[in-house]
Amino acid sequence: MDISPDKQNIDTLFASTTYFIDFYQRDYKWNKEPVERLLDDIFFKFNIEYASKEKEELIPSKEVVTAYYPWYYLNTYVTNVIEGKVFIVDGQQRLTTLTIILIKLYHLCEKFNSDSKNWIERKIVGYAGPKKEFWMHHVKHIKTLEELLKSDDDIKSIPISSGITAENIVANYSFVSKWLDENLNSKHKLETFIFYYLYRLVLINLTVEQTNVPMVFEVINDRGVKLKPYEILKGKLLGLVDKIDLDKLGLNELWDKKVNTVNEQSEDEIDEFFWYFIRARYTDSKADFLKISQTNYHRVIFTEDFNKKIKLKNNSSAIKQFLINEFSYYVDLYNTVLKYFNSLDSNFPHVYYNQLNEQDTQFMLILSVCSLNDPNEKEKIATISSELDRFFSLLSLQRAYNSNRFSDMVWEIVIKIRDANIEDYRQIFDEYILREINYHKDISNADKPFNYIFFKDISNKDIPSRFVRYFYARLENFLATGMNLNMKHGFDDLVTKTGSVNGFHIEHILADNNQNFALFDNDEERFYRERNRLGGLLLLKGKDNISSNDEVYKKKLKSYSNTLYWNETLREDTYKSKLDLIALINKYKLNMRAMPETFGPAELEERQKLLAQIIQIIWK
Repeated sequence: MDISPDKQNIDTLFASTTYFIDFYQRDYKWNKEPVERLLDDIFFKFNIEYASKEKEELIPSKEVVTAYYPWYYLNTYVTNVIEGKVFIVDGQQRLTTLTIILIKLYHLCEKFNSDSKNWIERKIVGYAGPKKEFWMHHVKHIKTLEELLKSDDDIKSIPISSGITAENIVANYSFVSKWLDENLNSKHKLETFIFYYLYRLVLINLTVEQTNVPMVFEVINDRGVKLKPYEILKGKLLGLVDKIDLDKLGLNELWDKKVNTVNEQSEDEIDEFFWYFIRARYTDSKADFLKISQTNYHRVIFTEDFNKKIKLKNNSSAIKQFLINEFSYYVDLYNTVLKYFNSLDSNFPHVYYNQLNEQDTQFMLILSVCSLNDPNEKEKIATISSELDRFFSLLSLQRAYNSNRFSDMVWEIVIKIRDANIEDYRQIFDEYILREINYHKDISNADKPFNYIFFKDISNKDIPSRFVRYFYARLENFLATGMNLNMKHGFDDLVTKTGSVNGFHIEHILADNNQNFALFDNDEERFYRERNRLGGLLLLKGKDNISSNDEVYKKKLKSYSNTLYWNETLREDTYKSKLDLIALINKYKLNMRAMPETFGPAELEERQKLLAQIIQIIWK
């Protein structure tokens, strides 16, 4: 029989069977809320019946509780037997909590000098000669259980260094202890409850064959606290591998190590990894691409279309090779990229830049181009991240970016670039840049990835303010690097901080005043359009921005001193005795000069063209 149901009370449940915690099961993660709900359920019927029978002073016994106390159904737990060992597939959270309650009942028996003490102890542990073994065999956390059973006088001294399971066992024991102290306040009530607890609480055990465990596991996961997709995938994969191979190859430990490393950087980040990984490595069309999500990948990869490529369904040999090879390598690769994504690394700066622009698609692109154990991994990470930044930035700066079309292009590039040589990446990306320029400009002959005609009128009204700040941050970095100086403010400050005191804000060089209107022939429509062009904007820190709000140009120049390098290039004193700046200007033949007297249409156009020069250097 594939599934064998068996009705049990707790006296039978914890009598002769050692329950091993299967790899399917998460750590013991129940917190106060489900524990309190379980205690409420258990005590609700008991308290009603006990209150009505207490005056009769019935002697606690099996016969009394069987006659007067109704049985209560506690749910189902699922096991499978392999080589004589009983493994819990589902129900570990509930059974562990029942054990915690038993340990507290044991200590209450000590407190009230109850003869039930030894009986309760036998529901917690079994003996083979002098050796003691907990029925709930949390092998890594036995020391915690032993110390709890030994004494509950000093809960804070109980060891919890073995992990989250130990931490939650001790935390929940503290809660259970307080609850039972309040509710079982006499020897008579304690002993009556013990008979009720052991004889009238009922669970159903389902024993399943190993071949059906993954399917059963996913179905029963619909109850209670849901597992994450990666936890279900773990069960589906490892459930098909022989236990001997699991232990011999250390596959469970391998899985946990890799998953925990990724999740340390961001909670449940491993689900993001699988989503990117499967799209990057196993899709061949837009239809394939759209089938995969963060919440369904653990099902989709076993469908007929995907299994032809990944070949893991009912294939224990392929699963072992996949975990040892592809899974191990690509998780490590993802973790490496994630590290550069979260913190600026001088060797891989564009990975971080893409994070600033919320371009997570670089994960897919990098996973796509890197073959198993790729010897060119570092070069590919650097190149792909740089190309994606250039792709996004040049489209944005020419008003040729559309988020929906961009997403469609990315999946096409993921597939096209998968087996391409590194030297071909630029050509592939440029092909899509030109395609988008043609589409958005309604032309068919775009031949350069950047053209001043399309940048000439670009303003802060055409692109998101975050990208505007990013643009000036890249500009600031270009100047700092060229002058052999450090940036005065980091990328994170310039791009993400927008508070009124420490945040950076977009500043119009041309203030809203009559003097500046006159420079544009008092054409207000033209003035307001022109002043928003990128050549007429700066980044200023909060207070600096406020202080220079409506001033005439010469006064505004004073507030640009000791701000950002780009702002200071408008001032004459910036060029005095600064040989590195002069060298930078000469190296790239930049049309950069001070503008100390006035800033009108001609100066604005000059700055816009200067920006175009620098754009072609930064995103060459």
